[in-house]
Amino acid sequence: MVDPQPGGCCRCCCSFIFTLGLTALFMWLSLRTDNPTCYIQYFYLPGLNTTLKNSTNNTLVIELRLENGNKDKGIYYDAINLTFYDFPNKSHLMGNYTIPGFYQGHKKKATKPGSLALNKTLLSQATYPNGTAKFHVDLATAVRFKIMAWKTKRHKLDVGSDVDVNNQGIKTYEKKIKLRSGASGHKRYCAQMGALGLGEMVL
Repeated sequence: MVDPQPGGCCRCCCSFIFTLGLTALFMWLSLRTDNPTCYIQYFYLPGLNTTLKNSTNNTLVIELRLENGNKDKGIYYDAINLTFYDFPNKSHLMGNYTIPGFYQGHKKKATKPGSLALNKTLLSQATYPNGTAKFHVDLATAVRFKIMAWKTKRHKLDVGSDVDVNNQGIKTYEKKIKLRSGASGHKRYCAQMGALGLGEMVL
């Protein structure tokens, strides 16, 4: 009987390790997820518009922009809670607004308009003598990612930003204002399979 070549076993082991590494890399890329990017696209307070005479309007008109940058993963949003404060240090709560939960497909963008009445007294106190003001907006929700036929567990999303408003009641920053996360939470994480990860199947 002819003995097998000494290098044959080594080549098989190397091939197996290489294949296993490629499989692991593919799984990691498939399960890696990015949180949606959240922006304030429009922010208007008619009550601060000095061109409107004797305006006592305490309505805030806001438009939120949500972008799912994942190439092949949809996002299920729970109800999105917006909280508004009169100063960046969150001295006083001025109002709340809730956007109903929804599903967003991969590489999709969503615009969510809304309006609410702010506390009149706090709105007056927050306005500087020159008619400008500065506010803080917090966004809190939870998201689940759809990976093929599966949904991940819920992951909290807490972001916020300051908003400067001019004496016409419009945000001073012309572009979209990005809402950023604080110390808690991570923007990127990898969904895990089995008991530690993917939760329920989408039927």
